[in-house]
Amino acid sequence: MNFHEFSEISPAKVEALKARIARLAIDLRLIEEQFIRGSGNGGQKINKTSNAVLLKYPALGLIVRCQRERKRSLNRFIALREMVDEIELKISPGTSERLKEIEKIRRRKARKRHKSAGTQKENGPV
Repeated sequence: MNFHEFSEISPAKVEALKARIARLAIDLRLIEEQFIRGSGNGGQKINKTSNAVLLKYPALGLIVRCQRERKRSLNRFIALREMVDEIELKISPGTSERLKEIEKIRRRKARKRHKSAGTQKENGPV
């Protein structure tokens, strides 16, 4: 996978992704990449171009598909970043930023539930 094709992405984001790949010791040669036709809204552009990206990592059985942007290069970067997230969840859950964010949201929701349950008890049934 060539990183020089990510010219639309800021160099800082590309370097951060490279650092994560190096830290997790991911062999990019194992990632299979396909460009497929997208689906959904977009009309003729979606129907005629293969700008959706499908990445497969057979070593862990992971598949990531991305079609957020109209540009293939942006979709490649986003798909690779998501693939690295999924690999990190599998091999190193303790260091996963995504897991930390999910845990933070879970705690926030639990606090809201706890607070709303307390106010319902005080006010009685409606």
